[in-house]
Amino acid sequence: MARPFSASDARQLTEEYGKVLNALQTVEGTVPGYREQIKAAADALIAKEVLAVLRDAPVEELNRSGRGFHVKALRDHGYRTIADLAAANVHSLASVYGISEDAAVSIMRIVNDMAAKARPGIKIRLSTDNKTRESTILVTMISRFRRSERLGIACSNLLGEYRMPIEDAISALSVSGNGLKWIFLSREKKQDAIRAYQYLSDLKAGAFRNHVNAVFAEFDAVNTLPADEAWRDFEKQPILFFNILEEIVPGMLGNDDSVYGLPEDLAQEIQEEAFFPDGLTCALRRYQEWGVKYILHQERVLLGDEMGLGKTVQAIAAMVSLRNTGATHFVVVCPASVLTNWIREIRKMSKLNTIKIHGAGRSGALKQWVKTGGVAVTTYETTAYFKLPEDFMFSLLVVDEAHYIKNPEARRTVNTKELSMHTERLLLMTGTALENRVDEMVSLIRILRPQIASQIHGMESLSSAPRFRQIIAPVYYRRKREDVLTELPELIEAQEWCTLNATEEEVYEQAVLSKNFAAVRRVSWNVDDLKDSSKAQRMLELIEEAGSDGRKVIVFSFFLDTIRKISLMLGNRCTDPINGSVPPQRRQEILDEFEAAPAGTVLVAQIQSGGTGLNIQSASVVILCEPQFKPSTENQAISRAYRMGQTRNVLVYRLLCENTAEERLMEILETKQRTFNAFADQSVAAMETKEIDDKTFGNIIQAEIDRIKAKNGVQPQSGTNQP
Repeated sequence: MARPFSASDARQLTEEYGKVLNALQTVEGTVPGYREQIKAAADALIAKEVLAVLRDAPVEELNRSGRGFHVKALRDHGYRTIADLAAANVHSLASVYGISEDAAVSIMRIVNDMAAKARPGIKIRLSTDNKTRESTILVTMISRFRRSERLGIACSNLLGEYRMPIEDAISALSVSGNGLKWIFLSREKKQDAIRAYQYLSDLKAGAFRNHVNAVFAEFDAVNTLPADEAWRDFEKQPILFFNILEEIVPGMLGNDDSVYGLPEDLAQEIQEEAFFPDGLTCALRRYQEWGVKYILHQERVLLGDEMGLGKTVQAIAAMVSLRNTGATHFVVVCPASVLTNWIREIRKMSKLNTIKIHGAGRSGALKQWVKTGGVAVTTYETTAYFKLPEDFMFSLLVVDEAHYIKNPEARRTVNTKELSMHTERLLLMTGTALENRVDEMVSLIRILRPQIASQIHGMESLSSAPRFRQIIAPVYYRRKREDVLTELPELIEAQEWCTLNATEEEVYEQAVLSKNFAAVRRVSWNVDDLKDSSKAQRMLELIEEAGSDGRKVIVFSFFLDTIRKISLMLGNRCTDPINGSVPPQRRQEILDEFEAAPAGTVLVAQIQSGGTGLNIQSASVVILCEPQFKPSTENQAISRAYRMGQTRNVLVYRLLCENTAEERLMEILETKQRTFNAFADQSVAAMETKEIDDKTFGNIIQAEIDRIKAKNGVQPQSGTNQP
């Protein structure tokens, strides 16, 4: 049998494919390497943060334990802080006059111990606004790791399909040897060699070669991935970056509480609960998956996570998991203002079917849902028409903004409870439970678990005690943003104090002297022309600055007149405003327009309407036109932008006028906010209202009347009640 190829051709082909297999195995093995690079980059970033902490500690801290080191000599040689010492070594310290080698060793031991103690308290924040050298390296390594994972899978698939046939072909060709050896081969081995040569030759022109070339090209791209592209990856999918970081460097983000505050025995049960995410089209954070398991295991619960932590996606994920185990019917009850948003979120985050049961077609939609299943999304008002067959049961009822049903006598509470008689599981959700009195929280627990509500009845005054929290743990679960999302970019708040001009001052004083509460609160905005408004001028500056920085802006005000004036002033720089009269469908359209708009675009919203139940993380600047009587109102509005998925620092500007009622108003609000925070730290409800009432504001206005009269040479009235 004649040889159809030369020995050199065979040798070249076997060497070429040997190199291809080795290269694929090398690419496949890069994933562990990138894991180590991520660890190294994370360590470098943490080390920098540790140094920042040590930089605040003067060198005199060495003698806190009474050791008596010659710190003056160290300071004279430039070692002014513990951070300076951390960058030194024993030899350099021992060269300082007055510091022996033994002392230098002891000093370095103390410094290293201080650094080790500082490290656990470091919480890393990644932000596109703070691209340090260390954070850039870390983000780049994570981006490369993500891409290398895909490459690893591609290589595994190629090797799984082709490695054995290629190795067999190489072996068959290797025995063919030179021309003389070929003569003495058996006919069978000659045929094997010919088939092997043909097989490898065909691979060079087939799909395998195209796939290999694509893998190697991508491998080169991964290894040379520029930092700006890595940051763009981070900006698009920050959750995936944080999940990778959490997995590879546990605790780096400060989330080292693996059970998130639950009692140990309950936590063990939650840990073992099965979660089936097939059909969920978004990534869950670790604490969110834990929340889903809590919902599934406990079956009737109140999820009170702070706003921005993703209660909605946890509810959707719970429905997805139940669907994967045979469940077919689910119901979501929510305020009308977020009805459309719920439908959109379910469709965006899962493959679940949704049916809106609201408005004129509600009866037909309800019948269709009963017949076909899916997620029925309805409103509190529509629950009055949500009539089901007596024996009909569905799998999960989700009640959003559950504080709407805190009053047992309210019609929507009665209707929702009646609907809950048809569900196997019940999930109440509210991010504002801490705003309510404890007895209101207990009323929600009574809907879920009457026996637990009975246990804590009368214990309201002990709500901060561990025993109280342990009793409610099986039914009430709340995580704070600072505990589980320490990697969120910073929330930076600023008070922008403006000075009234003559026109504003005249209008303001008229409002005060006439005791027009609403006009006093609209200080600076109630001038005839906003060209005369100091707040409006400062707002324009902030908007201009935001646009030049590539940011979008949300402007919140309580007053419709203020919103109207601002919208007219901004013209085409802003979308249509959102207020209580805007239908939910149109509200969602406005948000979509804002999402697609360029940097510098402004969304103007009434704080009661735009601050509830909507996600506006495409904006990173929030402007508050006036102080609100309730701290939680502002907190809710700010949380529309400062929430999970936000990759930029969120800047909050409060526009205020000095020498007006706003000065005293802010003092009182800040005091109340501090009191509220003290309760919130215990994850229990505040026992007293935080809202400024009319009497308090009346006292503030009376004080302003006295001040204005005194300024104008009029004797203040006696007996003024100060707030």
